[in-house]
Amino acid sequence: MTFRIQDAAGAEHVLPSVRDIAAEMVSVRHQIHANPELAFEEFDTSALVAERLRSWGYEVHQGLAGTGVVGSLKLGQGTRRLGIRADMDALPIHEATGVPYASRVPGKMHACGHDGHTAILLAAARCIAQERSFDGTLNLIFQPAEEGLGGGRRMVEEGLFDRFPCDAVFALHNMPGFPVGKFGFKSGSFMASSDSVTVTVKGKGGHGSAPHQSCDPVVAAAHIVIALQTIVSRNVDPRDMAVVSVGAIRGGDAPNVIPDSVLMRLTVRAYRPEVRAMLRERITELVKAQAVTLGVQAEVDYHWRYPALVNDEAPTRFAREVALDWLGEDGLLPELAPLTGSEDFSFMLEKCPGSYLIVGNGTGEHHATGGCMVHNPGYDFNDAMLPIAASYWVQLVRRFLQSA
Repeated sequence: MTFRIQDAAGAEHVLPSVRDIAAEMVSVRHQIHANPELAFEEFDTSALVAERLRSWGYEVHQGLAGTGVVGSLKLGQGTRRLGIRADMDALPIHEATGVPYASRVPGKMHACGHDGHTAILLAAARCIAQERSFDGTLNLIFQPAEEGLGGGRRMVEEGLFDRFPCDAVFALHNMPGFPVGKFGFKSGSFMASSDSVTVTVKGKGGHGSAPHQSCDPVVAAAHIVIALQTIVSRNVDPRDMAVVSVGAIRGGDAPNVIPDSVLMRLTVRAYRPEVRAMLRERITELVKAQAVTLGVQAEVDYHWRYPALVNDEAPTRFAREVALDWLGEDGLLPELAPLTGSEDFSFMLEKCPGSYLIVGNGTGEHHATGGCMVHNPGYDFNDAMLPIAASYWVQLVRRFLQSA
């Protein structure tokens, strides 16, 4: 498959330096896509990133969060410091796209576009290093394990911003369903927190024909599921957002056997910290109260995962102005609504001002499988948006680290 720059989104706005390397960077994206690596296993991907950055003159640091890579470039005497982050990990999904560069690893695929995010930042890194037209310090952060294991949190905990201070940090994500290559920005709460809960309902097993001799955890679990649905509707202000979803229930193996226990797994989401805390309190109280009422026991293992992603106003306004001045209104998406997905870039934003933006990945016209959302076996990153997104990072660096 040959990439043609004329097929790129906003081809007339793609910077000449990006245009010259676009086909090569798409090839790099395909290489990463064909060789997906799961969270904290991105050994080959991080090695590829490190080798490229070194060859372009970056000071490369490896080992943060195991497989994380930071490439630093300092020019001039400027004191401004900018961070840009891309994620690298794949998902445990069996690919069904049928593309020539499809995953060579059964059960693993880049179903969220992190291969594209990495290639975008690499393309920008190369052009920035060639131009050498800024004044200050640029830190390019290639993060492992965004998909559920908190690689961003681990990088922060291991001293990311102590070792590589930044005045602001930015990241982007492709977004299916929006016009390819259009940029979207939103200040304030943009993505929800994400917490996981495991509930173990313990009863007394027995023969299905004599339920009176048992304490049935299945019935209790069913009552708990129904009761959980009242938390959002009766405890959360209708003007706020919250989600409590039971995604898994496991218990028993035979139709005539009442099991000793039932395992339930929940996802819990909110935008505001106080709502997030209230959900934990109410879920725990409700589960235990239902268990007592029905004569069983319940254990609640509540796992705090990702906080809500909150974009700072000034960096978001700056990021939007970069796109607006360069592309005009036609290059921007209308005002975005907050998303109920989650992102561990939120950990970086808790420590450093910054903003997270989206770039339209198209509506599926780029692939025979049609449009689909991320985390789907038929998803593929749209190569047509790689050059415009890489050009955006170059423009943002130029503006943030302007030469005197």
